[in-house]
Amino acid sequence: MAAAPIPAARERLVGRQAELSLLKRTVEALGNGQGSVVEISGEPGIGKTSLATALTELAAQRGIPVVRAHAVRGNTASLQVFRDAWAARAADGGPRRFDEVGDRPAEWAAGCALVLDDIHWCDPDSTALLVRLVRSVVPGPFLLALAHRPGQTPPELREALEDGARAGAVTRVEPGPLAPEPVAALLADLRAPGGSGSRTPAVLQEFATQLCTAAEGNPRHVRLLAAANWHPEHWPERPGTDTAGLLREAKPLIAELDALSPQAAVTASAAAVIGSPFRPEDTAQVSGLGMDSTLDALAELERADLVRSADWKGGLTFRHPVVGHVAHERAGLSFRLRAHRRALQLITGRGGRARERARHAEHLLGTDAALAARTLAEGAAEITAQEPATAAHWLRLALEALPDGGGDSTVRTEMEVACCRALIASGRLDEARTRAHELLGRRPETLGERQLLQTHAVCAGAERQLGRYAEAAAIAGAALGLLPRPLPDPLPAEAAELIIEYGLVHVLRGTHDQARVLLREAVRTPGEADGTKETDRTVLRVLNALCATHAGDLDEAADEVTHCARLVDALPDPLAGRTPETLALLGSAELYLERFTDAVRHLSRGLAADHTGPQQPILLHRLLGLAMAEQWTGHLDASQRHAREVETLARSLGVPPAVALAQAMRATALVWSRGREYADEAVALVEEATSITSAGHNWWAASATGLLAQARLLADDAAGCRRTLLDSGVSKGLPLVRPFSRPYLLSLLAMATLSCGDREEAHRLVRSAEAEAERLGLPVQEAYVRRARAQLHMSDGEHDAASKLFELAGEAFRSAGMPVEYAWTLATGARSLHETQGPAAAFGHLDAAEAIARASTALLVQEHVAQLRAELSADSRTAHPLGLLSDREREIAELAVAGLRTREIAERLFLSPRTVETHLSRVYRKLDVTSRLALSDLLRRIS
Repeated sequence: MAAAPIPAARERLVGRQAELSLLKRTVEALGNGQGSVVEISGEPGIGKTSLATALTELAAQRGIPVVRAHAVRGNTASLQVFRDAWAARAADGGPRRFDEVGDRPAEWAAGCALVLDDIHWCDPDSTALLVRLVRSVVPGPFLLALAHRPGQTPPELREALEDGARAGAVTRVEPGPLAPEPVAALLADLRAPGGSGSRTPAVLQEFATQLCTAAEGNPRHVRLLAAANWHPEHWPERPGTDTAGLLREAKPLIAELDALSPQAAVTASAAAVIGSPFRPEDTAQVSGLGMDSTLDALAELERADLVRSADWKGGLTFRHPVVGHVAHERAGLSFRLRAHRRALQLITGRGGRARERARHAEHLLGTDAALAARTLAEGAAEITAQEPATAAHWLRLALEALPDGGGDSTVRTEMEVACCRALIASGRLDEARTRAHELLGRRPETLGERQLLQTHAVCAGAERQLGRYAEAAAIAGAALGLLPRPLPDPLPAEAAELIIEYGLVHVLRGTHDQARVLLREAVRTPGEADGTKETDRTVLRVLNALCATHAGDLDEAADEVTHCARLVDALPDPLAGRTPETLALLGSAELYLERFTDAVRHLSRGLAADHTGPQQPILLHRLLGLAMAEQWTGHLDASQRHAREVETLARSLGVPPAVALAQAMRATALVWSRGREYADEAVALVEEATSITSAGHNWWAASATGLLAQARLLADDAAGCRRTLLDSGVSKGLPLVRPFSRPYLLSLLAMATLSCGDREEAHRLVRSAEAEAERLGLPVQEAYVRRARAQLHMSDGEHDAASKLFELAGEAFRSAGMPVEYAWTLATGARSLHETQGPAAAFGHLDAAEAIARASTALLVQEHVAQLRAELSADSRTAHPLGLLSDREREIAELAVAGLRTREIAERLFLSPRTVETHLSRVYRKLDVTSRLALSDLLRRIS
């Protein structure tokens, strides 16, 4: 008996718990004297052999002898697989003459586990014997395990196994594709790039998920791609960067290719050169075999399950792309060069796309460098937006092929700039920056005016996406000095690109004012009809609109944002070029203009695509905007989640002010959603954020100020709120506090000041806020100011005026889609409503506020409602009825009870009859009476 092999560590079974459980049960049954047939079937490389090995190990652990053999492809000897198994059994003391018992394996392998692999390659006699064994009742303790590929197994054996499975006589084990988690475990075993200990668990899992998709969950494909140093941006054009590693790992697959006839091997190599899907006609021309021979060869490849039908048009494909890559690399260099030249000629002759031609030109750099470089550049231009990594690879190859100092320097410079753009788009920012700086170092000898502007723009873009804002602004600013002023009409495309970079870096730094004049002029200057891309014109307009918003010119900003929203909404997915920046900028402008629904729509559009590579700085801004919009619109859990993401990303990018802003968002959301019990935790966050922002005043810090102060006020720390705002210079009109937020901040400061006992200063601050809000005309800003004015009236006992303003503010918050602020306003105004309209109206508002707060999971509002309800209920129980009335209402009530008519009361008190009736209506509601007679009875009883 052959010793049961134990799987190597690199072949550890992962994700196969269900299959192993089935195998364990069959081995346990054999140990108890019950024989059975086990079928292990599946795609090539799915893990059948590993499961068969696991079965032999399980049997060996229980002391059960194991006999194992493999069918050999192309074998013609009768009963080959059984002869090999018998030889192994005989070496361990079994029968000596095969011709006596060879066709009765249940006898000579009694008490054993007979494991036969690759039975789809069995000779006819072996297949017939297997059919007989499967269809017969297994005598005694005899386990027969068969591993095979169903697509290549003879139909009579497949039918016998199917019948046995239906009857319960065959235990079927069908390993399917692995999930990403087992693939991650496999990568760790293989010490693959995705399994590097230098990567975070989240990055490892993302890499495993991508590799799992590329490998279709097939363990062998995972090993092949890992050995090739697979990169997602190269797939499926290339298996990876380590061809030698791929071929070392591909020995089983190479054995399949070696077993082919010479014609089939050539055809497989030609098909690999063409790439999937391929057509028989093209394969015949590239291989040079002719159509008939090619069709025969393709039939052989189909029988070997190396190629499969790809579509109804007659196209074919390898069973998996990695099979084609192995076939390609296995072909000799001479064959590959000739085949790629034929393929390039074929595609060029029928007017094929530049991308298809470039695929073949990449392999011809050593034979015709000029043609190959030109073709690669054309292909890169076609795919940069969709596949920037491949475009950068092609352009690097093309530049390496061109002689230094020779040829057309303009063409070389254009290729260098295009390569930098592709590198930026694919996330290779450091390399792009290095190339761009080297290119700038050659001027003015090799750079024309347009190329100089392009190179500065690309260099500034690389610096900006690396977070080096000062350097980016300096580079873009230096190039802008080369432009005539006023700007040339029409505006060249490269000038527009440079202005966009200048505007972007200033917007991201928060120094919007420095770019506004230039952006306004660029927007008003027509672009070149065939030069400036429409997407760039859109970005210019969005940048201009955002800067106008920050400057407080809201009429101009509102019209421009509306127009830009229509332009952006008309762009298809996936969006090209600068779309992530456009969405972030547009969403931010809409947020400041209180268009919350539109802001969320644009900030979240295609958000998943921005989570890696060069889009991370823009992702930071999009997540910040989303967190703020979600907090204002009552989605508190989502706001906290996005704020945490911002914190993590900002720390990794080294942007402390963004960390502070995210912490401030999280602090306010925490208090709103968790209530005063979590006030200490929120204040701790506020203090941490404050320590970051105190290092210096900038727009980021100013943006966090309001949230920091609000969190303190909500946590009952009015003095801390006031200190935060005064230290930031809000009351002095600090320029970094943007106009669209000044009314809110002044109102917040007024309320904190009122709580600290300075009523006169609170009134002054509210007057300032009212002036700012009137100039802006933003409904939500006006609502904050009205609520502050209402609270001042309420504190002065002017409940009529307070109730009206609370109602106006609440309606504005409701219309804007801000449920938490609406509920807070309803609750806060309940006391004035209690004074003017009685308990029923006040408690009705409290009930509504509580329902809204519950739907928004705003526990703080619910606590506020409960406190006010208890206070107002106590007031209603203990107060004298006349105490519910204002002085004027009490005076009118007494005159009415004395018998005076409405007109008489009006004349005596110098009021209009309508005003008297209004006061009487309030008296009736507060005292819960319906007429003068009922009022007279009530006052008589309590007198």
